[in-house]
Amino acid sequence: MSTDFRLAGWREWLALPDLGIPAIRAKLDTGARSSALHVDDMTLIERGGQRRVRFALRPGLDLERVEKEAEVIDIRPVTDSGGRTRERPFIRTTLQLADGAHWPIEMNLTNRADMLFPMLLGRTAMAGRLAVDPAQSFLLGRPEPR
Repeated sequence: MSTDFRLAGWREWLALPDLGIPAIRAKLDTGARSSALHVDDMTLIERGGQRRVRFALRPGLDLERVEKEAEVIDIRPVTDSGGRTRERPFIRTTLQLADGAHWPIEMNLTNRADMLFPMLLGRTAMAGRLAVDPAQSFLLGRPEPR
């Protein structure tokens, strides 16, 4: 097992380049298994025998709302912080750090309007890559659009 971890704070700026999101504030939560992304609207569709999801999101407070579509890799039950379990669609996308490091992650789409952070990065996406210092914030810098 590699010990070449990047030290991250409990909240960080991350990027999701496959979704056209150059920077998004995320809470890094080692207690959450999966990652989650806030979407405003979501519709499951089927095209050519493939499950897909159409969704709308606002990548940042100062950015326009955009509509995206992605392949649904799975639909799984997720238990939220309030103890409620609901089925959520999961997509695969690329996570990018400010230094350009990137890797594929799975994340579920949900409405996080009542949460402080539009994205939650769970332990599965961090495993073997990030170590979290809960006393620190924004250690990784802010990703620049490519």
